[in-house]
Amino acid sequence: MKEVKKIAEGKNFSAVDFGKLNELGDYVLSMGDIKIPGKVFGGQALGTKGAEFSFQIYAPGQEGGFYHTHKTHEELYFVLSGKGEYQVDGENIPLQEGSVVRVSPKGKRTIHNNGTEPMVVLCVQYRETPFTQDDAADGVILNDQVKW
Repeated sequence: MKEVKKIAEGKNFSAVDFGKLNELGDYVLSMGDIKIPGKVFGGQALGTKGAEFSFQIYAPGQEGGFYHTHKTHEELYFVLSGKGEYQVDGENIPLQEGSVVRVSPKGKRTIHNNGTEPMVVLCVQYRETPFTQDDAADGVILNDQVKW
């Protein structure tokens, strides 16, 4: 089974490598009795505090296999390659490379690849709390000279 490689770490950062996206099928996520091929979470490897994310590859015809909801986490699904469908509360949404779907915690959801090529998806989940005006201005531009 494939493993995430740590490539750098410091006081204020961490970096990992998942390998080539077309090789995500080498990962298997174990959740008790459920085994999900081609899925890997990254938050723990990076030490994230406010969000979680995962990569997953779906072979042609492969589906998520079950409906799910969340208690407190909203999710964003980014389609990085391929095509498929996402279903939320019984509504089917067509997906292709570049599509993004947001789902609130209570949305009953599932996904499947209805294309002829693998579909690669990045899912980001985070607590469903509204951003404020202070959040929108959170970035601070520094006057430090950029050096490579």
